[in-house]
Amino acid sequence: MAKPMYVIIVGAGKVGWNLARELINKGHEVTVIESNLRRYQIVEEELEHAIQYGDGSELWVLERAGIERADLVIAVTGDDEDNILISQVAREKYGVPRIVARCNNPRNLQHFKLLGISPVVSATDLILRLIEHEVPEYGLVHLLDLPAEQLEIIELEVDAGSPAAGRRVGDLELPDGALVTAILRNGNGFVPNPDSVIEPGDEVLVVLDVGLENQVTDIFRSRPEAA
Repeated sequence: MAKPMYVIIVGAGKVGWNLARELINKGHEVTVIESNLRRYQIVEEELEHAIQYGDGSELWVLERAGIERADLVIAVTGDDEDNILISQVAREKYGVPRIVARCNNPRNLQHFKLLGISPVVSATDLILRLIEHEVPEYGLVHLLDLPAEQLEIIELEVDAGSPAAGRRVGDLELPDGALVTAILRNGNGFVPNPDSVIEPGDEVLVVLDVGLENQVTDIFRSRPEAA
């Protein structure tokens, strides 16, 4: 077995949680940081002391998790700005030797690259590359030219309590110019029809016109509770 590493994972979504499981099973020491209290409580039931509650974009939270001795930091929150910030802080301030970041929106890949953050993992980009490789006859290669086509493809995780959770795809109040093209659930993906029901925790791929991102995101995100 390779030398055990100390790994900090920021974000306890499905990706972060599964990564933690696998790394722990391989004998590595892992600390997961999660800012959503409900999500933290759910994951804590399994990971126990290997998860901490807090905002991973704050220095004191990273220091409490022991970033000074981390061999690897994995930023897999649902916010690209947070993932960029966490990656930069880990590398520039604490000298963490290995950084892996998740890019939720392929349009932001260029920002990760410009800032020297690598490797960056984009599920959407990987799927598009797979489609291009496996079914080139569909002509979907052109989807990679999204800026020229004035289209975006974004990946969103469905929050419990969001307007989309528990609803049929056909009942979603998506703006004109937006379309759910794929749902990823329990490690599998499928193309939905109007009767497909979206579940909390699903990851959905949406094709949309430029400028609709905020409207579409609001449908898949839970709304803050009133104070």
